[in-house]
Amino acid sequence: MQNSQPPKSADKPAPVKPQLSPIRLIVGLGNPGAEYERTRHNAGCWAVDAMVRVLGANTFGADKKMKADVASAVVDGQKVWIIKPQTFMNCSGQSVGPFARFHDIQPHEVLVLHDELDLLPGQLRVKLGGSSGGHNGLKDIQSAFGTPDYWRLRIGIGHPRSLQLNQGVSDFVLHRPRQDEQIEIDRAIARIAEQSRVLVQGGMTEAQRQLHTHTKP
Repeated sequence: MQNSQPPKSADKPAPVKPQLSPIRLIVGLGNPGAEYERTRHNAGCWAVDAMVRVLGANTFGADKKMKADVASAVVDGQKVWIIKPQTFMNCSGQSVGPFARFHDIQPHEVLVLHDELDLLPGQLRVKLGGSSGGHNGLKDIQSAFGTPDYWRLRIGIGHPRSLQLNQGVSDFVLHRPRQDEQIEIDRAIARIAEQSRVLVQGGMTEAQRQLHTHTKP
């Protein structure tokens, strides 16, 4: 006699959690030399300096072959490289491209921190790929990778227009921020530092949630 009971439904598989793709290379963009150290164009370097302290990385050392100052840390058992290209901004890809290839690092495993004219001081945006927005450092990295599909953390420095300054863009980025701008940028960098581990772990959605909100104290 046939069993009249309906067959048991197969157990539904547990939902698969999306795999995070950790970051293996962090790049802070800027120009080398003491005369450029505190200029707006070096905001990416300021940010990676803060990240290095939080991640417990070793001290930056010069790697002449890779044209970069290089540090590293271990996060969750994985080595993370942190570099500041020493090629001048417009040639950043000449450092980042060879470094990534030598260490077999894919573009989506790279996070580039850079100054952003289209954001006000203190604003931050994390994104994967997209346009370089006229940023020559990003253009050169894209050329070196052959793809725009790497992560960027955009650090707002403002635009001469939005800040009501009678100054050309090239001149603006190569000058120091005014005191009120510097305060906002420093606060933004402190927020980046707080999210250092989340960023390295590839938790970009969480990092976006934390970093895209800009509230003045």
